[in-house]
Amino acid sequence: MRIRPISPDLLVTELTGRLADAATAGPARLRVAVDGAPAAGPDELAAALVDPLRARGHPVLHVRAADFLRPASLRFEFGRSNPDAYYEGWVDEAGLRREVLDPAGPGGTGRLLPSLWDATADRASRARYVDLPPAGVVLVSGALLLGGGLPFDVTVHLALSGAALRRRTEPAQDWTLPAFDRYAEEVVPASFADVVVRADDPRRPALVEPGADG
Repeated sequence: MRIRPISPDLLVTELTGRLADAATAGPARLRVAVDGAPAAGPDELAAALVDPLRARGHPVLHVRAADFLRPASLRFEFGRSNPDAYYEGWVDEAGLRREVLDPAGPGGTGRLLPSLWDATADRASRARYVDLPPAGVVLVSGALLLGGGLPFDVTVHLALSGAALRRRTEPAQDWTLPAFDRYAEEVVPASFADVVVRADDPRRPALVEPGADG
């Protein structure tokens, strides 16, 4: 593998070009995962892609996995800081598939729900459905999105070394670290994601590309 340093702005530019090309040449709508621990900033990267993709002529919907969590009674069944529960069952993957990924997929209606659950109020978000036209792009951002069979067309993984993950995770969220250790060991998202970005330093990301040095 070759590691190519890149500026944050150029990273957005290159990802925009790749996704715009895929949205034009691929299925009717493009389903993109922007996956990474919160410390890596997947929500921020996905948000940064919205306007450039629209400028390239593609309708865009940004969906946060944090808006598709399961109710508190299910998430906190084994306590509020159980890393195994966080890893295995916080995100409502069935709801994300039903309300976003399947309707955006081949033969889907294009009628998507931007959010399903308000985790703060612990109730349905009551969001309105949005129609995503053909050639549109839905960006789904969040943690632990890969390896569970969710139907994405393009996957972007923001990789953090163990040291960077621990350094950049907020102390109140340290209890989640074992979940990300499991994810790295069991799923190994960096081994199969379409785009892998090393994000140890947010000011100096790097693209991991096929090929040998020298």
